[in-house]
Amino acid sequence: MHDAVSKPTEPSESTVWTRRQTQAVSIGGVVVGGGRPVVVQSMTNTDTADVASSVKQVAELWRAGSEMVRLTVNNPESAAAIPRIVEKLQMMGIDVPLIGDFHYNGHQLLTQEPACAEALAKYRINPGNVGFGKKKDTQFAQLIEFAIRYNKPVRIGANWGSLDQSLAARLMDENNERAKPWDAGRVLREALIRSALDSANTAVDLGLPCDRIVLSAKVSGVQELIAVYRDLAQRSDFALHLGLTEAGIGSKGIVASSAALAVLLQEGIGDTIRISLTPEPGQSRTQEVIVAQELLQTTGQRAFTPLVTACPGCGRTTSEFFQELAKVVQNHVREKMPLWKVHHPGAENMTLAVMGCVVNGPGESRHANIGISLPGTGEAPSAPVFVDGEKSVTLRGENIAQDFVTLIDEYVERTYVRSAG
Repeated sequence: MHDAVSKPTEPSESTVWTRRQTQAVSIGGVVVGGGRPVVVQSMTNTDTADVASSVKQVAELWRAGSEMVRLTVNNPESAAAIPRIVEKLQMMGIDVPLIGDFHYNGHQLLTQEPACAEALAKYRINPGNVGFGKKKDTQFAQLIEFAIRYNKPVRIGANWGSLDQSLAARLMDENNERAKPWDAGRVLREALIRSALDSANTAVDLGLPCDRIVLSAKVSGVQELIAVYRDLAQRSDFALHLGLTEAGIGSKGIVASSAALAVLLQEGIGDTIRISLTPEPGQSRTQEVIVAQELLQTTGQRAFTPLVTACPGCGRTTSEFFQELAKVVQNHVREKMPLWKVHHPGAENMTLAVMGCVVNGPGESRHANIGISLPGTGEAPSAPVFVDGEKSVTLRGENIAQDFVTLIDEYVERTYVRSAG
């Protein structure tokens, strides 16, 4: 029995990696950067002016584990809705920082709706479309002035798809003067980085403290994203938000995000992340939160919920029972985790295994805190269960799934006990 367990926000002791030291930024009570654990955020896709739908989706994202949620603020109706959304969430006991996503007209909306400026926990500003021509500097300054007035942090988020064209053109001209000109891709990456860094320096000059600035420089390509953030990390100590700007749908979006962000995270780069998945028809928006959590957990940086090692199946496992059991177990621990987080801290670090035959089943099961080795085709109809490396019991009959889930619950109850102190 453990009186003290590792905190869910800490990496496992066996993991060796070093976080890049950045400015710590407090966003509605959630601290990012400064060596803190990487924070998961998400974004709604509801019409923000539809208060009921937006509250419902924010609540769903929060329950799934999103630690900050961004909403589009693009018109007076959506700006006016923000304080009402915050109020309704607080009535539900949900205290999650909300981020306002501004493009083109943010300076006007915050002027018209000061309650929105006060209710939001952070503003997201895109330097590529905050204003154009002579208006750009003025409108950017107005947004920064609101952040200073209401003591709000800002994410300055440059984006490949809305790059400051005047800056890009100027850097192209400068490149033509080089003895060895860069290729066009490198020049555009430099424009993206400069857009973020120059805007951040301008914000500091206007009076916004460095510890209220988060930077991002998003692209859609994996290798481009890695190159941009490596460079950005070398050239500043601002907290960084990671994510592909449009990851894609289904497995493509998951794989692309994981391929890019895993590299950067393992190099200690990144303080907040978002997996920008295109939801499949009828699919919950919360999938992007789950993918972000699993990415952080499988790279050893945080623990959110017990992960299940499961047999992929082969000709020895013609029955689908082990697949069904793996799904039952994964769903069960996800449903129980909010309660376990309160009453049994540390349960998120538990490891589980659901294996399908005698080849690797007993061995994999011994490596887990709790593992079950189901019978493969032609094997005796029994399923040994291993607890912390030792054979505990053999399950048989029609209730193996429920019996195994019960063993998991009992293990949590006796192993992860909150200290009375």
